Amino acid sequence: MNINGKTALVTGGTEGIGLEIARQLLAKGAKVIVCSRREDLLESARLEGLEAIQADLSIADGCSALAAALSGRPIDMLINNAGMSGNFGPGEPLDLALTDQAIFLNLNAPLHLIRHFLPGLLQRPEAVVVNVTSGLAIAPRSGGPVYCATKAGLRSFTQSLRHNLRDTNVHVIEALPPVVDTAMTRGRVNGKKMSAQGCAAEIVDAIATNAKEANVGMVKLLRLVYSISPALTRRIMIKF
Repeated sequence: MNINGKTALVTGGTEGIGLEIARQLLAKGAKVIVCSRREDLLESARLEGLEAIQADLSIADGCSALAAALSGRPIDMLINNAGMSGNFGPGEPLDLALTDQAIFLNLNAPLHLIRHFLPGLLQRPEAVVVNVTSGLAIAPRSGGPVYCATKAGLRSFTQSLRHNLRDTNVHVIEALPPVVDTAMTRGRVNGKKMSAQGCAAEIVDAIATNAKEANVGMVKLLRLVYSISPALTRRIMIKF
């Protein structure tokens, strides 16, 4: 896709990976719309030249409100990046309210937004849907069962969506980041982390080159090991 002159909607685009994607698309000549629940982050995004809309994508009404706010606007790129961990540790009770929120934000919200925006995307000369999943969609870790489950579900949906839209102008990309240094992983995941800027660069490159998947950073190695032995990969990752 030629990014210059296109309009992109990046969910969760006021911090972390989403903000870096938004910045890099803007630098390539795109008009970029971001959304967040936090007004302070929205204001910071506006100062960087991004259009920012307040929206709570952890509920259906929030998805509908975002779609209504952009009704009639041409959208060429829908980048479903917003997410939350919803984790619970070993021996801790499952917080059902937090779990429901994470399931909706990570899995249901992308489906709702695709439903809202797909008719318009189909009318564009070329368009793209990017669903940001995770390397953990391939093989889960014990410390993030809810997060892993939602990302695996979104991965499956993305593969089916790509097939269903194969003869249209809408290109479907799955982006699979590794552990990235963001607010969500700080204090939760130890060890080496990829920078949000580097992760975003690989995702934006996948958009520009019409890739089917963006296996980001160490996920390339994960995919290689999984192709040799899925069972070994699962045994390694579950302890991660």
